Amino acid sequence: MKYLTIYIFTIVIALAYAQKTYKSTFDNVNVDQVLKNDRILNNYLKCLLDKGPCTQEGRELKKTLPDALKTNCDKCTEIQRRNSRKVIDHLQVKKPQEWKKLLDKYDPQGVYKSNFEERING
Repeated sequence: MKYLTIYIFTIVIALAYAQKTYKSTFDNVNVDQVLKNDRILNNYLKCLLDKGPCTQEGRELKKTLPDALKTNCDKCTEIQRRNSRKVIDHLQVKKPQEWKKLLDKYDPQGVYKSNFEERING
């Protein structure tokens, strides 16, 4: 019984820790390279907007993005926050139409936009 309790406790702790941050899938992606490559960036945008196929990373991003917006990126690592800021800045300046489409899809009422951007900038 003692070992079963320790085992269950260990699993609960591991699950709680796993929920603290999003998967590190994007932590090693060279975001600057992606932003400089229109073909790759456009493929990610098409994926997020349901206009094209998704890579494994694209599916993960698509799955994570709504929660990140709702929670003000609470589960984002520092790297994910920094990279998010780069992507947001790039899209706002270089691809404002695509940025608007993303906002229309993922935040149609504008509820999360200012909170998310404030958290990312903070």
